[in-house]
Amino acid sequence: MTSVKAVEIQKVGKDSFESTPDLIVTEEPLEIRLGYGSESQRKQMTLSVTMRTPGSDEELCLGFLYGEDIINSIQDVLSVKYCDELGTKENHENVMRVELSSHVNIDPKQFSRNFYTTSSCGVCGKAAIEAIHVHCSPLLNDKINIDQNLFYELPGKLRKAQEVFKYTGGLHASAAFDLQGKLIAHREDVGRHNALDKLIGHFFKSDMPQLNSSILLLSGRISFELVQKAIRAGIPIIAAMGAPSSLAVALAKDFKVTLIGFLKESKFNIYTGKDRVLR
Repeated sequence: MTSVKAVEIQKVGKDSFESTPDLIVTEEPLEIRLGYGSESQRKQMTLSVTMRTPGSDEELCLGFLYGEDIINSIQDVLSVKYCDELGTKENHENVMRVELSSHVNIDPKQFSRNFYTTSSCGVCGKAAIEAIHVHCSPLLNDKINIDQNLFYELPGKLRKAQEVFKYTGGLHASAAFDLQGKLIAHREDVGRHNALDKLIGHFFKSDMPQLNSSILLLSGRISFELVQKAIRAGIPIIAAMGAPSSLAVALAKDFKVTLIGFLKESKFNIYTGKDRVLR
């Protein structure tokens, strides 16, 4: 399964109407199943169904589970695999099973309603309001100081790296830059939250040694959920090309995160953590 699909479209202009081939971004469901329990009594449950762009599915699963405080290190995971026993390629590539180590405690009652995530809203269907909060610690890295001019360069660097976006124009992206503005890694997806889960999952496999001294760049707006995922991963600076929500700003302030919105090539807004930005 690929990230793009070929379609025939009708391109309409003021004085023209013509058929032409085009590429659109792929959106498919991914069911995340958990295998858990002792070696002699393994159990399975469906945790989440998310609408995503195929690709980096292992990273998506790991990033999602980490962001939801289900796993804490790669040692908590035995394997992440497609469910090949389902038969057709289309089916098994849309279902992944994450085998958790026997020491990971899973209480199915915690998930009395399965997570359902869409490309537009993120996580839906939590069983209680309290469930939107996961364990995070304030980020107290006060030694970071970034020249404001470095931020102006980041959107252009990300656009150059977005291969699928070049062809479809229909993807969000999350990117990690080092403190000198070098692109470390980026991921694309039809869903903003999925793009960030994939990025965090990429680093999670190596215990995320770089994220606590990195800048996260988001291609869209900044929601509470995205800030929470970044805090959970230890990221001290979040910059986005879109606007933040009130809850996103409040959460960033509480956890000592620098939050930047409306990032353009010549200006941006600082909502929290202005001390990390040098004029």
